[in-house]
Amino acid sequence: MSKIDMLKEDYKHLRNSVPDIDEITEKLMSLEIETPSWGYGRGGTRFATFTDGTEPTDVFGRLEEAAKVHKLTDIAPLVALHIPWDKVDDYTKLQDKADELGIRIGAINPNTFEDSIYKYGSITGSDPAVRKKSVEHMLECIEIGKLFGSTILSLWFADGTNYPGQGDFRDRKIWMQECLSQAYKAMPDNMRMLIEYKFFEPAFYSTDLFSFGVALDQAKKLGEKAQVLVDLGHHPRGTNIPHIVAYLLDEGKLGGFHLNDAKYADDDLTAGSIDPYQLFLIYVELTDPRDDTSQVAYMIDQSHCVKNPTEAMIQTLENLQHAYAKSLLVDREKLKAAQKSNDVIVAEETLIKAFRTDVTPIIKMARHKKGLPLSPLEALRAGEI
Repeated sequence: MSKIDMLKEDYKHLRNSVPDIDEITEKLMSLEIETPSWGYGRGGTRFATFTDGTEPTDVFGRLEEAAKVHKLTDIAPLVALHIPWDKVDDYTKLQDKADELGIRIGAINPNTFEDSIYKYGSITGSDPAVRKKSVEHMLECIEIGKLFGSTILSLWFADGTNYPGQGDFRDRKIWMQECLSQAYKAMPDNMRMLIEYKFFEPAFYSTDLFSFGVALDQAKKLGEKAQVLVDLGHHPRGTNIPHIVAYLLDEGKLGGFHLNDAKYADDDLTAGSIDPYQLFLIYVELTDPRDDTSQVAYMIDQSHCVKNPTEAMIQTLENLQHAYAKSLLVDREKLKAAQKSNDVIVAEETLIKAFRTDVTPIIKMARHKKGLPLSPLEALRAGEI
């Protein structure tokens, strides 16, 4: 029996327990997840960076790797840029390259944390000249975004303090609002500002955007085009991220994700590699029928020291597909009834049943219908692209 025949048999068997399997397969075929240009380079630590010579050395090479991933999976058509890491003299050449490869430029990410001028902060730094430079860089990124038709300005700031008394919390809060407001007013009507938060690091005493609540407050003050970006690795261990997702959805302020995983801190590991159940529960919130999540941006943000970055990107996409498909299996009526009657066991078992279901046949059938390899990772390793 061929692999395709075996797949059809498995799919047919799964239909007995998943009556709406065809609908779920169609939804899997319409996923759109953005990969990061920087994620195709080799990551490192403060000790060393180990390269093997296969990593792309410029943005054009990184786009080529992204195109491979999209060609094998057909769910990663967008590539996020990080400026100045991906800065070029002529952006029309970058657009031409993307067009040639069949991918699109997505979110634009300013860098206000690497230059030595940002040692004591960027938009919350005490020096007005530094804050001015930070705003100018965001404005530059907005203009770059316009060139590509990008609809997202993705912001993360390393701003914070390392010692008590180093900075005035209230001054820094005010400066943050002032700087973000200047950038917000400069955005075109079709662009959203996604504000990312992080519990700690690189600041170890205080971080100015330290929680989803702070990011939400800033976004509400700015206006409708400002929303919150949730990076899965930016929380204290044990944080209930699905709860945060649900809260932001209800507020209409969930703008997007940086998808990865973490064991200790902001580890930027392959999404779903450490806590696949948490990833599933996040998708349970995202697929709640009460919410319109069509505008939520799903962006990967990971860095690999020992894995091949392109292979790791495919692993992440597959893990996301599994979590998404399983979330669609949840019996919502049964779950809601159990919640209303306070039947804790039935409520939990309803989720566990969906999580334990092997959705591999659904994912492979979705790929088969698109004429894709049943295993993108095996196809990449076999040199089929």
